[in-house]
Formats: sequence, C-alpha cells, structure tokens
Amino acid sequence: MNLKKTFTSLSLGLMLASSVAIASAQDAAEATPGVLGDATTTECVTDLGTAEVPDGATGYVVNADESNVGFTIDESLNTGDTTAVASTTAIAGTILIDGDGTALACSRIDVDLRTLQSNEARRDDNMLNALDINNYPVATFIITEVQGDALVEGQETELVLIGNLSIHGVEKQVSFEATVTLQDGTVTGTATTQITFDDFDVEKPTMGPVISIADEINLTIDIVAAS
Repeated sequence: MNLKKTFTSLSLGLMLASSVAIASAQDAAEATPGVLGDATTTECVTDLGTAEVPDGATGYVVNADESNVGFTIDESLNTGDTTAVASTTAIAGTILIDGDGTALACSRIDVDLRTLQSNEARRDDNMLNALDINNYPVATFIITEVQGDALVEGQETELVLIGNLSIHGVEKQVSFEATVTLQDGTVTGTATTQITFDDFDVEKPTMGPVISIADEINLTIDIVAAS
C-alpha cells in the first residue's frame, strides 16, 4: 500500500468535506432571519412608498387595504403570561420584479408606525412613546439582495429578502424569510423576521400590570401588490 498516496487522498477528502461544511454553514447563516449587522450602502433610487423601476422590470404597488404589518411579543403580566399582538394596514411600497420573474433589489416598503394598534389602549400608548413616533413616525425596509429562484406564474416561491430596515432612527441590515406568489399581475407574499428592542435602541415599554417583556419581537409583513 502506498501510504503517502493514501494519506494525501485522505487529506484532500477531509479538506473537501470541510469546505462543503463551511459553505453549508455560511448558506444557513445567510438564510437565518434577523438582524445581520449595520445597514449596507445602497444606490437604490427610492422615495416614500415608491421605487425607481428598471428597464424591463415591473413595479407592483402595495395595496394597503389588503396588506398588513404586525408584530407579536411575549409578556408576563401580574395575571399570567400572554402574547401581545399589534398591527397596521398603513403601508405603502413598490415591489420590483424583472421580466424573467426575478425579484429585484431596491423594492421598498414604508409603514406608518403611528397607526399601530393592539387590543389594549394603554399598551399602544406606551409602545408608541417607546418608538418616539413624533420624531420617527415611519419604518422603512429597502431590499438590497434577494436569495432564491425566479418567480413562476401561479407558484409559491421561497425567498430570503435582505435589506436595510429603519426603525426609531436606527438602520440595520435585516434578513426576512418570505414566501411569494406572482399571479395575474398581482404579487402576494408573507415575510417574517425577528428583531430585538436593543437592535434599534428602543427602551422596552412599561405599564402597570406588566412584569416583564421578552427581548425578541416577531415581525410579519403580509403584502398584496398589483402592477
């Protein structure tokens, strides 16, 4: 047996396996929803609720009447544990899709945080004060990268949407897991991620019966947009 040749082959095999494992781990990390770091530089030409449509692409305008942005967060009250739910339909935005069905960077969504509501008025007041809505009334998400296959008419497609999310005057790079369908000139989709109060320098709101509030906030965007 040629021990040198066997050792070399084994070493190459281990190196290859290690490279595959590292690549798989990196791919998994990229696909994990949440805050990835500081916001990235973008050359996107956008304005409140709108985005410049590239040649050959279509801009799908968000229908606020059929769209929703909401969050859930776990709370411990003096009466027991509960999950707070708040949402709004005050959404504007444009989703960009290329001629071959590829979802494009520079799509933009804006949310009027002043309209967030839960089932508890006191919670809403404390939440809006914590967000300092007088100075930062709008949250904005501008997509800078899309991971996944091109959309196929009538088929649901899983995507990872990476972009700059601005809340409370703080901008972070955030990854969303999304399912998107393009059919008959309409884009429907749901995107989810998880953020924390600390990510956006927001102090946890407080109110009488609240003992503690979880760090994690589950954020969901449900969109219907038409060309």
